[in-house]
Amino acid sequence: MYDYLVVGSGLFGAVFAHEVKTAGKSVLVIDKRPNIAGNVYTENVEGINFHKYGAHIFHTNNTKVWNYITQFANFNRFTNSPVANYKGELYSMPFNMYTFNKMWGVVTPEEAAAKIEEQKKGITGEPQNLEEQAISLVGRDIYEKLVKGYTEKQWGRDCKNLPAFIIKRLPVRLTFDNNYFNALYQGIPIGGYTKMVANLLDGIEVRLNENYLAKKAEYDVIAEKVVYTGAIDEYFDYCLGNLEYRSVRFENEILDKPNFQGNAVVNYTDCKTAWTRIIEHKWFEFGKDEDGKDLPKTIISREYSSEWRPGDEPYYPVNDEKNGKLYVAYKELADKEEKIIFGGRLGEYKYYDMDAVIASALECVERELK
Repeated sequence: MYDYLVVGSGLFGAVFAHEVKTAGKSVLVIDKRPNIAGNVYTENVEGINFHKYGAHIFHTNNTKVWNYITQFANFNRFTNSPVANYKGELYSMPFNMYTFNKMWGVVTPEEAAAKIEEQKKGITGEPQNLEEQAISLVGRDIYEKLVKGYTEKQWGRDCKNLPAFIIKRLPVRLTFDNNYFNALYQGIPIGGYTKMVANLLDGIEVRLNENYLAKKAEYDVIAEKVVYTGAIDEYFDYCLGNLEYRSVRFENEILDKPNFQGNAVVNYTDCKTAWTRIIEHKWFEFGKDEDGKDLPKTIISREYSSEWRPGDEPYYPVNDEKNGKLYVAYKELADKEEKIIFGGRLGEYKYYDMDAVIASALECVERELK
C-alpha cells in the first residue's frame, strides 16, 4: 500500500510526489509515456537539449516558486525575445519601440502612443473580443500584420470569435525592452528540464509505460489516494462530452549547419505560412554544449496548430464559454470522488504557465498535509 499514487510525472505530479515523500509519506509515480517530465521533457540530441513537446521557457514573479524550483536545477540567463516574421519583414516581439519604429517610422514614445491612439479610434467601450482587444492595445496595423494571422492559426478560430482575455497578457511597451516576459525571474534549467524533474523524483518509485485508466481497478486498491494529472474528461470516459483543446504537431529537422535563424523563437504571422513558429533549440542555451563549446549542428521545429482529436496530445484548453460550462460539470463529478485529487493543466483544464503549475501543486500538498 502507498499513501499516494501520482498519475503523471509532469511538473504537478513531480512536485506533489517530492513534497509528500519529504513529509514521510509513501508514494508511487506512474506515467503512460516511456519518459518522465510530461510536456517539459527534454532529450539530448547532437549535444542540444531538445524540447520534444514544444518550447518551455521558465518565468515567474513568484519568489516562493523560484526559490523552490532552483533547489532542483541551476537556471541560465536566457531572455525570451521572439522575432515576428511577416512575409519576410522582421519585427521585435514583444511590441516595443523597435516594432513601432519599423512599422510606422516613429522615434519617440509620444509618437508611438499617438499612432496607437489614432488607430484604435473605432474601438469604443470595453473590448468584446480578441480583435477589439488587440486593436485597442497596439492599433490596427500591428493587429493586421503581427496578431491576426498568427492567432487564427494558433486557435483555428476567427479573432472576432475569441475572448478578449487571451490577448490581455500580450506585453506592449513604449521602451526598447526586448524581454517578452514581465518577470522577476526567468531562464532555462542548465542540463534540460528532464534533469530537473529527475532531481524532483530522486528516491521515488517511478513506473513508466503504465496506463492508469486501462488498469484503474488494479491501481486504485494499492493507494489511499490518487493524484490524477491527466485529462479530467478522459477520466470520466467523456460521459458529458469532450472538452476542446488545441493540439500542436512538430516537424523536426537536424541541420548540418551551426545557425538556422539566429534566434530561439521566430513567429510567422501571415495566414498563408502553414506553421505558427519555428523553434531553434540550441539558442535556449546560447548555442553551447555543457563544456561551453560551440555546437556545429542545429535542430529546428516547425509548429503546426490543429484542433485536438482523441489520440492527439492535448496542449491548450479552449477557454471559451461553452467549454467553461462543460468543465464546471466535470468538476462537479470530480468533487464527488473522495479518493481522487485532480491537478495540473489537464486535470484542472487550465492554461497554466509552469510556475503556476508548481504553485498549484505546492498549495495542493499544503491542503493534504494539514
